[in-house]
Parts: sequence; C-alpha cells; structure tokens
Amino acid sequence: QVQLVESGGGLVQTGGSLKLSCAASAGNIFTINQMGWHRQTPGKQRELVAHINNAGVTTYADSVKGRFTISKENAKNTVYLQMNSLRPDDAAVYSCNAEGTYKEGPHYYRFDKWGQGTQVIVSS
Repeated sequence: QVQLVESGGGLVQTGGSLKLSCAASAGNIFTINQMGWHRQTPGKQRELVAHINNAGVTTYADSVKGRFTISKENAKNTVYLQMNSLRPDDAAVYSCNAEGTYKEGPHYYRFDKWGQGTQVIVSS
C-alpha cells in the first residue's frame, strides 16, 4: 500500500523559511500523476496551496505565489514545498496528496492518498 510520509513542519518567525517534504513510500509505485500540498486551520476549509503534475506543471494559490515553490524528485517519489517569507496567516496543518497507480502482481491500481499532516506555526 502506498503511504505518504511528511516532514519539515515546525515553528518559524515571520519572514522565515521552511521546507516541507512528502515521500510516497512503496516499492511498487508505477506512476504518480500529481502531487499537491494543502493546508487547513481550525474552522476553515482545507485549501490547495500548490500542485505539480507529472509534466512538472505547477499551480499555486494566489496567497502564496512568489513566496512558495513546489518541486518534485521523481526518483524518490517525493514532493517538496519551499516556503519563504512566511506570514502568520500561513500557519496551518499542511498535508500532501498524491494520485497515481501502483502495481501488484500483474494488476495496476489507482491510489489517491493523503499524508498525516505537519504543523506549521509562524510567530509574529
């Protein structure tokens, strides 16, 4: 089974930087079609922060454009989110998502997985 393991959250001062990582851990992943980062704060809906597809095309929420950069390392099935110029309103639980296919025996199966989330706290 495919699992997503996130790391890199923590406490940072306003204006600081953090880099989040999310690795899809399974030896039988055939392809990953897209990976993305979302965030959620209490009482608010989860919002898409950044997304990257298998062609490397990226999209960003307007609120993070120019400050955040999503990238991926195909050989490691890993997606990164470099977050610069962090603001207090960036504080949230950040979760990654990945969609793709994995192979089990002669069969291929789709997966659509979420990570457990990593907390980002931005102090003012």
